[in-house]
Amino acid sequence: MIVLIGDLGSGKTKLTEGVLTFFGLENEISSPTFTIVNEYETPDFPIYHFDVYRLENSDEFLAIGGDEYFEKGVSIIEWGERIEDVLPEKYVKILFERDFENESKRRITIQEFKGVL
Repeated sequence: MIVLIGDLGSGKTKLTEGVLTFFGLENEISSPTFTIVNEYETPDFPIYHFDVYRLENSDEFLAIGGDEYFEKGVSIIEWGERIEDVLPEKYVKILFERDFENESKRRITIQEFKGVL
């Protein structure tokens, strides 16, 4: 599981597009902002791309069955801090920060999170 955290326009969707392109899915990419989740099939496993920006809280995520995807494949979750209380114990957290002096630069911090829920 990969949780992406950062402001609007910081690069979360671009990183996801890069991952999907690596698996040859560049022609299928679309933002899940209105659908909450897009599903992509690789030859070996599915990738679930979530955008939970529009959800009020983790209860809404659970109500749509979002947690049921966690065991089925790779989940990439934009705005994942909104549902951190229902995420599995282990995941990779990627933090995006824009450089306001140079709009084309980003600072990316990758952390492995091992929390106790």
